Amino acid sequence: MPNTPDTLSALALITSSQSFHDSEQRIVDFILANTETAPQMTSAQLARASKTSEASVSRFCKRLGFSNFRAFQFSLARDLVARSGDEQVTREVSLDEFEQSIANIKNAKVREIESTLDALDPETLHTIVDLFAHADLVMFAAVGNTNAVAIDAAIKFGQLGIRSVANTITESSTSLALTMREGDVLVLISNSGKSQRLERILRAAKQSGATVILICGNTNAPLARLSDIVLRTVNYEALLTTVDFTFSKISATLIIEVIYSFLLPHIPGARDSISRYEELIQGDKEVE
Repeated sequence: MPNTPDTLSALALITSSQSFHDSEQRIVDFILANTETAPQMTSAQLARASKTSEASVSRFCKRLGFSNFRAFQFSLARDLVARSGDEQVTREVSLDEFEQSIANIKNAKVREIESTLDALDPETLHTIVDLFAHADLVMFAAVGNTNAVAIDAAIKFGQLGIRSVANTITESSTSLALTMREGDVLVLISNSGKSQRLERILRAAKQSGATVILICGNTNAPLARLSDIVLRTVNYEALLTTVDFTFSKISATLIIEVIYSFLLPHIPGARDSISRYEELIQGDKEVE
């Protein structure tokens, strides 16, 4: 029976003895050296990382027998999961294949969590905890649907007794950033790291002397180059959807949760602050 995109093995093909052109070999070398991050990359990101072009990536995938880059990407992720001994990944989410779809979702989300946690550096986290603990103001900023992560973060850290704010209007965030001081912290949340609106907020905060932390899926993005600290998120959402690029909020929210968990025992009186907050909103929770 001839091979189809569902039966082709991307990993087997790129590790076979077949010869590749120079540009193709650069793609292969990068993938094999970066098996954790390569499956989540878009074709454009893989092209830049391997110093080739999107056209070269597309031709490479088709030469291997895949209909497009996405089919190659899915096969590669499936092969790497199978090689690691994890549960088999087979296809996109469908109600007609409920149990397999749940396994696919579980696999993608568990890998997002594990890869994001593995990328965290103890020294960097120690620095961030100290910055938060001594900041007079911590501002969170995001755009689009990622605003939900920023707002949630501001509420969580506010409960610890840290002056925290998040504003969905970027002009307001920019004006507030101009009033920040040395020792204050700006936390930007962006998967692409290319937002011009967030860059304006970043430059305003830096001008005021604040420290900028970026939570981002692309450590080579413009915002990453301008930030003082970059925390990398890992996103495998593309393996579950029909589009080439989407943003899962799980990894960004996870990083917020990690910082919060380390801050809780580090800040004197943090638990008392949480208790006072709970007392204030208790009336909203009571059922008459």
